[in-house]
Amino acid sequence: MSGPLPDSPDQSAAAGWLARLAAYKEPDLTRSVWQLVSAAALYAGAWALMYASLGVGYWLTLLLAVPAAFLLVRLFIIQHDCGHGAFFRSPRAADIVGSIIGVLTLTPYHYWKKTHAMHHATSGNLEHRGFGDIDTLTVDEYLARSRWERFKYRVYRHPAVLFGVGAVLHFFVRHRLPTIVPRTWTRERRSILWTDVGLASFVVLMGTLVGFREFLLVQLPVALLSWSIGVWLTYWEHDDRWAYHAAALEGSSYYRLPKLLQWATGNIGLHHIHHLNARIPNYRLQQVLEAFPELRRVATLTLKESFRCVRLVLWDERARKLVPFPA
Repeated sequence: MSGPLPDSPDQSAAAGWLARLAAYKEPDLTRSVWQLVSAAALYAGAWALMYASLGVGYWLTLLLAVPAAFLLVRLFIIQHDCGHGAFFRSPRAADIVGSIIGVLTLTPYHYWKKTHAMHHATSGNLEHRGFGDIDTLTVDEYLARSRWERFKYRVYRHPAVLFGVGAVLHFFVRHRLPTIVPRTWTRERRSILWTDVGLASFVVLMGTLVGFREFLLVQLPVALLSWSIGVWLTYWEHDDRWAYHAAALEGSSYYRLPKLLQWATGNIGLHHIHHLNARIPNYRLQQVLEAFPELRRVATLTLKESFRCVRLVLWDERARKLVPFPA
Protein backbone atom coordinates (compact mmCIF):
# COMPACT_ATOMS: atom_id res chain seq x y z
CA MET A 1 0.00 0.00 0.00
CA SER A 2 1.86 3.00 -1.27
CA GLY A 3 0.13 6.08 0.07
CA PRO A 4 -3.27 7.75 -0.14
CA LEU A 5 -5.34 6.76 -3.12
CA PRO A 6 -6.64 9.55 -5.38
CA ASP A 7 -10.24 8.55 -4.79
CA SER A 8 -9.90 7.94 -1.04
CA PRO A 9 -11.63 10.38 1.31
CA ASP A 10 -9.17 12.81 2.82
CA GLN A 11 -8.78 13.36 6.55
CA SER A 12 -11.53 15.99 6.74
CA ALA A 13 -14.04 13.36 5.63
CA ALA A 14 -13.78 11.22 8.79
CA ALA A 15 -16.85 12.70 10.46
CA GLY A 16 -18.75 12.42 7.19
CA TRP A 17 -18.05 8.71 6.97
CA LEU A 18 -19.28 8.15 10.51
CA ALA A 19 -22.53 9.90 9.64
CA ARG A 20 -22.96 8.02 6.34
CA LEU A 21 -22.43 4.63 7.98
CA ALA A 22 -24.50 5.31 11.10
CA ALA A 23 -27.62 3.76 9.57
CA TYR A 24 -25.87 0.38 9.27
CA LYS A 25 -24.53 0.03 12.80
CA GLU A 26 -27.65 -1.16 14.65
CA PRO A 27 -27.82 -4.95 15.12
CA ASP A 28 -30.88 -6.85 13.93
CA LEU A 29 -31.89 -9.29 16.71
CA THR A 30 -33.46 -11.79 14.33
CA ARG A 31 -30.42 -11.89 12.06
CA SER A 32 -28.02 -12.06 15.00
CA VAL A 33 -29.86 -14.93 16.68
CA TRP A 34 -30.14 -16.82 13.38
CA GLN A 35 -26.44 -16.37 12.64
CA LEU A 36 -25.50 -17.56 16.14
CA VAL A 37 -27.81 -20.60 16.11
CA SER A 38 -26.94 -21.65 12.56
CA ALA A 39 -23.18 -21.25 13.09
CA ALA A 40 -23.31 -23.23 16.35
CA ALA A 41 -25.45 -25.97 14.77
CA LEU A 42 -23.21 -26.26 11.72
CA TYR A 43 -20.08 -26.40 13.89
CA ALA A 44 -21.65 -29.08 16.12
CA GLY A 45 -22.66 -31.03 13.02
CA ALA A 46 -19.18 -30.80 11.53
CA TRP A 47 -17.70 -31.92 14.84
CA ALA A 48 -20.07 -34.91 14.97
CA LEU A 49 -19.11 -35.88 11.41
CA MET A 50 -15.43 -35.73 12.33
CA TYR A 51 -16.07 -37.94 15.35
CA ALA A 52 -17.98 -40.45 13.22
CA SER A 53 -15.20 -40.42 10.60
CA LEU A 54 -12.70 -41.75 13.13
CA GLY A 55 -14.15 -45.18 12.42
CA VAL A 56 -13.41 -44.78 8.70
CA GLY A 57 -9.91 -43.31 8.73
CA TYR A 58 -8.09 -40.35 10.24
CA TRP A 59 -7.41 -38.96 6.77
CA LEU A 60 -11.14 -38.28 6.45
CA THR A 61 -11.21 -36.69 9.89
CA LEU A 62 -8.46 -34.30 8.85
CA LEU A 63 -10.26 -33.43 5.63
CA LEU A 64 -13.42 -32.61 7.58
CA ALA A 65 -11.34 -30.46 9.94
CA VAL A 66 -11.04 -27.82 7.20
CA PRO A 67 -14.74 -26.83 7.02
CA ALA A 68 -15.03 -27.28 10.79
CA ALA A 69 -12.17 -24.83 11.30
CA PHE A 70 -13.88 -22.22 9.11
CA LEU A 71 -17.07 -22.67 11.11
CA LEU A 72 -15.10 -22.06 14.31
CA VAL A 73 -13.74 -18.90 12.69
CA ARG A 74 -17.35 -17.90 11.96
CA LEU A 75 -18.16 -18.35 15.64
CA PHE A 76 -15.14 -16.21 16.52
CA ILE A 77 -16.48 -13.44 14.27
CA ILE A 78 -19.65 -13.49 16.38
CA GLN A 79 -17.48 -13.21 19.51
CA HIS A 80 -15.66 -10.36 17.78
CA ASP A 81 -18.92 -8.52 17.03
CA CYS A 82 -20.10 -9.05 20.61
CA GLY A 83 -16.92 -7.35 21.80
CA HIS A 84 -17.68 -4.33 19.63
CA GLY A 85 -21.31 -4.10 20.76
CA ALA A 86 -22.31 -4.85 17.17
CA PHE A 87 -24.20 -8.12 17.63
CA PHE A 88 -26.77 -7.41 20.36
CA ARG A 89 -28.16 -4.16 21.70
CA SER A 90 -27.86 -5.63 25.20
CA PRO A 91 -24.25 -5.46 26.48
CA ARG A 92 -25.07 -8.22 28.96
CA ALA A 93 -26.28 -10.57 26.21
CA ALA A 94 -23.19 -9.77 24.14
CA ASP A 95 -20.86 -10.46 27.07
CA ILE A 96 -22.53 -13.78 27.90
CA VAL A 97 -22.46 -15.04 24.30
CA GLY A 98 -18.93 -13.73 23.74
CA SER A 99 -17.66 -15.38 26.93
CA ILE A 100 -19.18 -18.77 26.02
CA ILE A 101 -17.72 -18.70 22.50
CA GLY A 102 -14.39 -17.66 24.05
CA VAL A 103 -14.14 -21.11 25.63
CA LEU A 104 -14.33 -22.75 22.19
CA THR A 105 -11.90 -20.28 20.60
CA LEU A 106 -9.55 -20.36 23.63
CA THR A 107 -9.77 -16.56 23.68
CA PRO A 108 -10.75 -14.97 27.03
CA TYR A 109 -13.54 -12.61 26.05
CA HIS A 110 -13.02 -9.55 28.24
CA TYR A 111 -9.23 -9.70 27.86
CA TRP A 112 -9.58 -9.86 24.09
CA LYS A 113 -12.30 -7.19 24.11
CA LYS A 114 -10.04 -4.67 25.87
CA THR A 115 -6.88 -5.35 23.88
CA HIS A 116 -8.79 -5.37 20.60
CA ALA A 117 -10.36 -2.00 21.44
CA MET A 118 -6.83 -0.69 21.97
CA HIS A 119 -5.85 -2.11 18.59
CA HIS A 120 -8.74 -0.26 16.92
CA ALA A 121 -7.94 3.00 18.67
CA THR A 122 -4.31 2.93 17.52
CA SER A 123 -4.44 0.75 14.39
CA GLY A 124 -1.52 1.57 12.14
CA ASN A 125 0.16 3.87 14.65
CA LEU A 126 3.87 3.20 15.05
CA GLU A 127 3.98 4.73 18.52
CA HIS A 128 1.35 2.37 19.92
CA ARG A 129 2.31 -1.11 18.83
CA GLY A 130 1.94 -4.10 21.13
CA PHE A 131 -1.73 -4.88 21.69
CA GLY A 132 -3.82 -6.76 19.18
CA ASP A 133 -1.13 -6.69 16.49
CA ILE A 134 1.45 -8.94 14.92
CA ASP A 135 4.74 -7.30 15.91
CA THR A 136 6.08 -5.36 12.93
CA LEU A 137 9.37 -3.45 12.81
CA THR A 138 10.23 -0.62 10.46
CA VAL A 139 13.21 -1.08 8.13
CA ASP A 140 15.24 1.42 10.17
CA GLU A 141 14.41 -0.34 13.44
CA TYR A 142 15.41 -3.68 11.98
CA LEU A 143 18.74 -2.40 10.62
CA ALA A 144 19.54 -0.73 13.95
CA ARG A 145 19.26 -4.01 15.86
CA SER A 146 22.05 -6.45 16.63
CA ARG A 147 22.50 -9.61 14.58
CA TRP A 148 20.96 -11.65 17.38
CA GLU A 149 17.92 -9.38 17.59
CA ARG A 150 17.50 -9.49 13.81
CA PHE A 151 17.73 -13.28 13.90
CA LYS A 152 15.02 -13.46 16.59
CA TYR A 153 12.73 -11.23 14.56
CA ARG A 154 13.31 -13.32 11.44
CA VAL A 155 12.41 -16.46 13.39
CA TYR A 156 9.31 -14.78 14.84
CA ARG A 157 8.08 -13.66 11.41
CA HIS A 158 8.73 -17.01 9.72
CA PRO A 159 5.35 -18.46 8.59
CA ALA A 160 5.99 -21.77 10.38
CA VAL A 161 6.41 -19.88 13.65
CA LEU A 162 3.82 -17.15 13.13
CA PHE A 163 1.04 -19.47 12.02
CA GLY A 164 2.23 -22.69 13.65
CA VAL A 165 4.32 -22.78 16.80
CA GLY A 166 3.50 -19.18 17.68
CA ALA A 167 -0.24 -19.77 17.37
CA VAL A 168 -0.05 -22.82 19.64
CA LEU A 169 1.91 -20.92 22.29
CA HIS A 170 -0.38 -17.90 22.04
CA PHE A 171 -3.69 -19.73 22.41
CA PHE A 172 -2.70 -22.79 24.43
CA VAL A 173 -0.27 -21.14 26.83
CA ARG A 174 -0.41 -17.34 26.82
CA HIS A 175 -4.21 -17.08 26.90
CA ARG A 176 -4.29 -19.35 29.94
CA LEU A 177 -2.21 -17.03 32.14
CA PRO A 178 -3.82 -14.11 34.04
CA THR A 179 -0.34 -12.62 34.46
CA ILE A 180 -0.30 -11.50 30.80
CA VAL A 181 -2.27 -8.40 31.85
CA PRO A 182 -1.55 -5.74 34.51
CA ARG A 183 -2.88 -6.36 38.03
CA THR A 184 -5.22 -3.40 37.64
CA TRP A 185 -7.08 -5.19 34.85
CA THR A 186 -9.21 -7.14 37.32
CA ARG A 187 -12.10 -7.90 34.96
CA GLU A 188 -9.74 -9.13 32.26
CA ARG A 189 -7.88 -11.34 34.76
CA ARG A 190 -11.16 -12.85 35.92
CA SER A 191 -12.10 -13.43 32.28
CA ILE A 192 -8.92 -15.44 31.72
CA LEU A 193 -9.52 -17.50 34.88
CA TRP A 194 -13.18 -18.21 34.08
CA THR A 195 -12.29 -19.13 30.50
CA ASP A 196 -9.77 -21.62 31.89
CA VAL A 197 -12.44 -23.06 34.19
CA GLY A 198 -14.90 -23.28 31.30
CA LEU A 199 -12.28 -24.90 29.07
CA ALA A 200 -11.37 -27.49 31.70
CA SER A 201 -15.07 -28.28 32.23
CA PHE A 202 -15.62 -28.60 28.47
CA VAL A 203 -12.68 -30.98 28.09
CA VAL A 204 -13.86 -33.14 31.00
CA LEU A 205 -17.44 -33.20 29.70
CA MET A 206 -16.48 -34.09 26.12
CA GLY A 207 -13.84 -36.56 27.28
CA THR A 208 -16.44 -38.32 29.40
CA LEU A 209 -18.98 -38.39 26.56
CA VAL A 210 -16.77 -39.42 23.62
CA GLY A 211 -13.43 -40.34 25.15
CA PHE A 212 -10.43 -38.08 25.81
CA ARG A 213 -8.35 -39.54 22.99
CA GLU A 214 -11.18 -39.16 20.48
CA PHE A 215 -11.88 -35.62 21.69
CA LEU A 216 -8.27 -34.57 21.13
CA LEU A 217 -8.10 -36.26 17.71
CA VAL A 218 -11.08 -34.17 16.60
CA GLN A 219 -10.59 -30.88 18.41
CA LEU A 220 -6.86 -30.31 18.00
CA PRO A 221 -6.72 -30.14 14.17
CA VAL A 222 -9.81 -27.90 14.13
CA ALA A 223 -8.25 -25.52 16.64
CA LEU A 224 -4.87 -25.43 14.91
CA LEU A 225 -6.38 -24.79 11.48
CA SER A 226 -8.75 -22.10 12.71
CA TRP A 227 -5.88 -20.13 14.27
CA SER A 228 -3.86 -20.26 11.08
CA ILE A 229 -6.61 -18.94 8.79
CA GLY A 230 -6.13 -15.45 7.47
CA VAL A 231 -3.20 -13.30 6.41
CA TRP A 232 -3.24 -9.70 7.49
CA LEU A 233 -1.60 -6.63 6.06
CA THR A 234 -0.84 -3.83 8.45
CA TYR A 235 -0.61 -0.12 7.87
CA TRP A 236 1.86 1.83 10.02
CA GLU A 237 2.26 5.58 10.47
CA HIS A 238 3.87 7.83 13.08
CA ASP A 239 1.78 9.86 15.52
CA ASP A 240 2.20 13.16 13.70
CA ARG A 241 0.90 11.69 10.41
CA TRP A 242 -1.54 9.08 11.69
CA ALA A 243 -5.29 9.39 11.28
CA TYR A 244 -7.82 6.76 12.32
CA HIS A 245 -9.92 6.75 9.16
CA ALA A 246 -6.80 6.87 6.94
CA ALA A 247 -5.51 3.75 8.69
CA ALA A 248 -8.88 2.13 8.04
CA LEU A 249 -9.11 2.99 4.34
CA GLU A 250 -5.45 2.65 3.39
CA GLY A 251 -4.18 0.09 5.87
CA SER A 252 -7.00 -2.40 6.29
CA SER A 253 -7.08 -4.13 2.95
CA TYR A 254 -10.24 -5.20 1.17
CA TYR A 255 -9.57 -8.93 1.23
CA ARG A 256 -11.69 -10.11 -1.69
CA LEU A 257 -12.51 -13.73 -0.99
CA PRO A 258 -14.64 -16.25 -2.87
CA LYS A 259 -18.25 -16.02 -1.71
CA LEU A 260 -18.15 -19.25 0.31
CA LEU A 261 -15.01 -18.18 2.18
CA GLN A 262 -16.42 -14.70 2.68
CA TRP A 263 -19.49 -16.25 4.31
CA ALA A 264 -17.41 -18.66 6.42
CA THR A 265 -15.23 -15.82 7.71
CA GLY A 266 -18.13 -13.50 8.48
CA ASN A 267 -17.17 -10.84 5.89
CA ILE A 268 -13.98 -10.11 7.81
CA GLY A 269 -12.27 -9.47 4.46
CA LEU A 270 -14.17 -6.16 4.36
CA HIS A 271 -11.87 -5.04 7.14
CA HIS A 272 -11.49 -1.47 5.93
CA ILE A 273 -15.23 -0.94 6.43
CA HIS A 274 -15.10 -2.59 9.84
CA HIS A 275 -12.33 -0.21 10.87
CA LEU A 276 -14.34 2.78 9.69
CA ASN A 277 -17.17 1.83 12.05
CA ALA A 278 -16.68 -1.20 14.29
CA ARG A 279 -20.33 -1.11 15.40
CA ILE A 280 -21.52 -2.41 12.01
CA PRO A 281 -22.50 -6.12 12.34
CA ASN A 282 -20.57 -8.49 10.13
CA TYR A 283 -23.74 -9.39 8.20
CA ARG A 284 -24.13 -5.78 7.05
CA LEU A 285 -20.59 -5.14 5.80
CA GLN A 286 -21.32 -6.40 2.28
CA GLN A 287 -24.40 -4.16 2.18
CA VAL A 288 -22.22 -1.16 3.02
CA LEU A 289 -19.75 -2.07 0.28
CA GLU A 290 -22.57 -2.22 -2.26
CA ALA A 291 -24.05 1.08 -1.06
CA PHE A 292 -20.75 2.99 -1.30
CA PRO A 293 -18.80 1.99 -4.45
CA GLU A 294 -15.92 4.30 -3.45
CA LEU A 295 -15.09 1.83 -0.69
CA ARG A 296 -14.00 -0.58 -3.40
CA ARG A 297 -11.25 1.83 -4.43
CA VAL A 298 -8.86 0.84 -1.65
CA ALA A 299 -5.99 -1.62 -1.49
CA THR A 300 -7.50 -4.91 -2.65
CA LEU A 301 -6.09 -8.32 -1.90
CA THR A 302 -7.16 -11.59 -3.52
CA LEU A 303 -6.79 -15.03 -1.97
CA LYS A 304 -3.92 -15.90 -4.31
CA GLU A 305 -2.11 -12.62 -3.60
CA SER A 306 -2.46 -13.03 0.15
CA PHE A 307 -0.16 -16.06 0.17
CA ARG A 308 2.62 -13.97 -1.37
CA CYS A 309 2.14 -11.31 1.31
CA VAL A 310 3.52 -13.56 4.04
CA ARG A 311 7.02 -12.42 3.04
CA LEU A 312 6.17 -8.75 3.71
CA VAL A 313 7.56 -8.31 7.20
CA LEU A 314 8.97 -4.76 7.54
CA TRP A 315 7.40 -1.33 7.16
CA ASP A 316 9.35 0.98 4.85
CA GLU A 317 8.53 4.48 6.09
CA ARG A 318 9.97 6.18 3.03
CA ALA A 319 8.09 4.09 0.47
CA ARG A 320 5.13 3.75 2.87
CA LYS A 321 4.60 0.08 2.24
CA LEU A 322 5.39 -3.33 3.67
CA VAL A 323 8.55 -4.95 2.29
CA PRO A 324 10.46 -8.26 2.68
CA PHE A 325 13.68 -8.63 4.61
CA PRO A 326 16.63 -6.82 2.98
CA ALA A 327 19.12 -9.06 1.18
